[in-house]
Amino acid sequence: MPMIDVYAAEGTFLDTAQLAKDLAAAVMEAEGVPNIPMFRKNTAAFVHELPASALANVDGDSTYVRVQVLTNAGALDRDKQITVVAKLTELVAASAGDPSLTERTWVLLTEAPEGGWGLWGHAHLNEELVAAARAEIAKLQQF
Repeated sequence: MPMIDVYAAEGTFLDTAQLAKDLAAAVMEAEGVPNIPMFRKNTAAFVHELPASALANVDGDSTYVRVQVLTNAGALDRDKQITVVAKLTELVAASAGDPSLTERTWVLLTEAPEGGWGLWGHAHLNEELVAAARAEIAKLQQF
């Protein structure tokens, strides 16, 4: 149930709403979680458009994109990390219509500490999230 934050200069992307959906779907797929409402409703991306003057590298260039993915602890093993970074970089460049943006997209993978994933007003341990997912799957299988 990752949260994805994208930071870029205003006008970088052709369709921020579609980018947000595509990024959320890509991370959910890479995580390999079940396609159930619990995960679909709680995997989200936020696209933050900033004035170009609000970001720069050392040389003053502002044509960069920062993507931060926050997951619960242990959600992404090494293969999944590689997949997520590659896929999100590809989606960002495609949404911008600029293939060279793959060279200027930073993807940071961050894990919330055990017990630090808040959902439904409760700070969950990983085992509690797994139990909640199993309970939802069981309910869905009854119908």
